[in-house]
Amino acid sequence: MTTTLILGGARSGKSRRAQQLAEAGGGRLVFVATAEAIDAEMAERIARHREDRGDAWTTVEAPIDLADAVRRHAAPEAVLLIDCVTVWLGNLMHHDRDVPAAGDALLAALAQAPGQVIVVSNEVGLAIVPETPLGRRFRDEAGMLNQRLAAAADRVELIVAGLVASLK
Repeated sequence: MTTTLILGGARSGKSRRAQQLAEAGGGRLVFVATAEAIDAEMAERIARHREDRGDAWTTVEAPIDLADAVRRHAAPEAVLLIDCVTVWLGNLMHHDRDVPAAGDALLAALAQAPGQVIVVSNEVGLAIVPETPLGRRFRDEAGMLNQRLAAAADRVELIVAGLVASLK
């Protein structure tokens, strides 16, 4: 089992990089989507991403129970791509879920996952300080979760303007 964490800002190229790594991994391709189509723009974005991936991918939707999706779909012959942890975190907060417990469950599932797992997450701590308490909580939760994921990952990359920087 190997876990790769891909970090980057919005539109940095992190999803493209993760997809390239997954497709080069040589296994059955499983995309774990965390986004929910809550409006027309998001539905269009989801459809565009699904089309970009093509028919070689199996898509699993896991907007809340990401740990369960990892447990059910990770396999020795599969490459599991999770995109993205920060959208999942926003879903958890929106639905008033226990974020630390969900993070613990995700990390435990990743530690037991057979095969290759690629996790995409936004690095939100490099931007301006959010104006609202909820925004600051989201930034802090994302930063703490990214630290935990990076510590557990075998490999960590930071994507900036489409360029890859290997961190671990």
